Amino acid sequence: MNDRIEKLVDGVRDQVVGWRRHLHANPELSFQEHETAAFIVERLQEIGGIEILRPSGTSVVGRLKGNRPGPTIAIRADFDALPIEEATGAAYASQRPGVMHACGHDGHTAMLLGTATVLSQLREDFAGEIRLLFENGEETPPGGAKGMIEGGAMDGVDRVIGLHLWSPLEVGQLHINPRRMMAACDIFRIEVKGIGGHVGAPHRAVDPIAIGCQIVTNLQHLVAREIDPVEAAVVGVTEFHAGQSVGVIPATAVISGGTNMFDARVRDLIERRIGEIASGICSAHGATCDYAYTRVYDAVINDPATAGIVTTTARGIFGSEKVEERDPIMPGEDFSAFGQVAPSCFILVGAGNSRKGITAAHHDARFDIDEDALDIGVRLSVNALLALLRHG
Repeated sequence: MNDRIEKLVDGVRDQVVGWRRHLHANPELSFQEHETAAFIVERLQEIGGIEILRPSGTSVVGRLKGNRPGPTIAIRADFDALPIEEATGAAYASQRPGVMHACGHDGHTAMLLGTATVLSQLREDFAGEIRLLFENGEETPPGGAKGMIEGGAMDGVDRVIGLHLWSPLEVGQLHINPRRMMAACDIFRIEVKGIGGHVGAPHRAVDPIAIGCQIVTNLQHLVAREIDPVEAAVVGVTEFHAGQSVGVIPATAVISGGTNMFDARVRDLIERRIGEIASGICSAHGATCDYAYTRVYDAVINDPATAGIVTTTARGIFGSEKVEERDPIMPGEDFSAFGQVAPSCFILVGAGNSRKGITAAHHDARFDIDEDALDIGVRLSVNALLALLRHG
């Protein structure tokens, strides 16, 4: 990284931390991020020289053009929060009850604003366009990416990258996989329909709780016994709702959960077999069921060429020992939609710090990041974008 870029990145360090803390204290749920979007627009206007677009709902796009025509490279940051009551005790903790930035999206947005600030001062040095994608609603299906794409956010984009702060990875470490990065993720819902009755007369009822328990147990066999062990897959039940009184056998029970996988054939198998298992068990016990399976986000698959450029750039800045090619991870990400439009690379930026006690998992009420990761993210973003512009 040349001295000028290094000084510019150093110059926005404190500002990026301040932006992140402001966003963390003022979180907004998916598709309700009106104040956050306004904050982003105000910051882009202050930077200057950036064309601002609003392709869909609360999303924001900035177009930063260099001194002559060239390729268009996009970079995405998401900015929605989660319905979680924060328990960090931080000075910048959420001021909105029941809403929290528990996945790092506040940091993503702050890093991209910092990246825009630096690149705006380098526009005379590069050819082409940097497309700044601020995505709304990433946490909630159908996600914000599809609407942004339909609104023209990716028109003319040659490559796209995204960074995700990742607490299981120690600060200073980066994870870039040249192919499989994050899994596809889907959701399912099973409503078991039995016959209600008195708890003291179970023979007159068809108990959906007992039947539902059989379904949950048998779903555990799907991955263990029906999917090739070399294929990664998850089938997880996360909700089971039934009954309102200890003396009443309810008439229905609802089971919901999520699935993750990479292979399209495995996805088809899981969707089909969950329904078959549920309906078969219900039929065996005199009940029926309604089954719904929703495909949410496709897998994040990095383009090898784009990932190669980003990896080489990262190793040049931080050293080869800091840039790892790890196994894919199973959570899903809406970034996959952008990667289906243009060659893409998604990068995990270490944000945990065991020495500081920053170890809480994503989507946990105690989640936080080591803010040193923000500087790393800006440095990587600026240099990777410029390298991708040079490669066309």
